[in-house]
Amino acid sequence: QLQLVESGGGLVQPGGSLRLSCAVSGFTSDRYAIGWFRQAPGKEREGVSCISSSGGTTAYANSVKDRFTISRDNAKSTVYLQMTSLKPEDTALYYCSAGSAPGLDLSQYDYWGRGTQVTVSS
Repeated sequence: QLQLVESGGGLVQPGGSLRLSCAVSGFTSDRYAIGWFRQAPGKEREGVSCISSSGGTTAYANSVKDRFTISRDNAKSTVYLQMTSLKPEDTALYYCSAGSAPGLDLSQYDYWGRGTQVTVSS
């Protein structure tokens, strides 16, 4: 059983930056792909970014490409999402998730954290 705990969310002005962290614990946690998803009020949860177990493969939603960077430190069992040039439309509850292969489809993931709130507002 895996446990995932997100942190690093908060209130930031448009154009600002935040770094989210996803701490993963459990048996062979470094063998799982990790995905970041977000859900804004009244909207469906959507894929933001993902990374393979080795870190060699990454993917991004078009809406965040060139602004967000995903990385992982398997020695620390932590995955990061560096977010820059934040926009009000990035406001959402951000979740990390673990699955057997990277992708931006919710159905690919078996384990989920509880989320961390990101609010972009002046």
